[in-house]
Amino acid sequence: MSKNFELLRRTRRAEEVFGGSRSDPPPSDAARSRVNRTGLAGQEVVKLVQRVFVLPNSHAPRLVVFAGVDEGYGSSEICFHMGEVLASEVPRSVCLVEANMGAPSLHHLLGVRKSPGLADAMLSSGRIRDFAVQVGNGNLWTVPPGVVTAEAEGVPTSDRLRSRIVELGDEFDHLLINAPPAGSSADAVLLGQIADGLILILEANSTRRETARRVTETLEAAKITVLGAVLNNRTFPIPEALYRKL
Repeated sequence: MSKNFELLRRTRRAEEVFGGSRSDPPPSDAARSRVNRTGLAGQEVVKLVQRVFVLPNSHAPRLVVFAGVDEGYGSSEICFHMGEVLASEVPRSVCLVEANMGAPSLHHLLGVRKSPGLADAMLSSGRIRDFAVQVGNGNLWTVPPGVVTAEAEGVPTSDRLRSRIVELGDEFDHLLINAPPAGSSADAVLLGQIADGLILILEANSTRRETARRVTETLEAAKITVLGAVLNNRTFPIPEALYRKL
């Protein structure tokens, strides 16, 4: 997992930091025990889960997409850790879906096989639940990427992907989907339109402001709710222990 990240508020100025405030609710004991090893980054995961998913009303999103601006921006790691924390926070089923089939990594993080998975489900008429794998004995599940074959070339992927994700939404209480890069993949836009919202992953000292702005405008033009952004791999000029006391 990347060392540090924090949520950014969706505003016209994407660089405005939306960090933790002193009024934020403290992490629950269950979530804290899962993320203590990751220090400050783990605390930010818990805050992010609580802000996005754990709301005292019925408006909290159930289906959320994670997408980097470009490849390699840590969306799979953030999706993975948020899924683990969410599963420890709620008694409902949580399913992590690997939809970045060009560069999948969720199955490695979760320690499950790559196939059968989503790519296989798009060619099958079987129940989508049959392609989900339970992680451990709890309420966390995953749909691996599967293997893209030559047979899949003739499949109308957009319609089939949409229908399979909708089916998954009927099977699980929460879906967290790791998508291809939003800056270069039509599937990221499609998934965002199906979902309740999308979290965009930015890379500190790497993502160009204009690129992030252009991607955000594309998502908004597609009527995708951008729930926020995560600034990944942010570094601090002072030791982490001191930063916590500020």
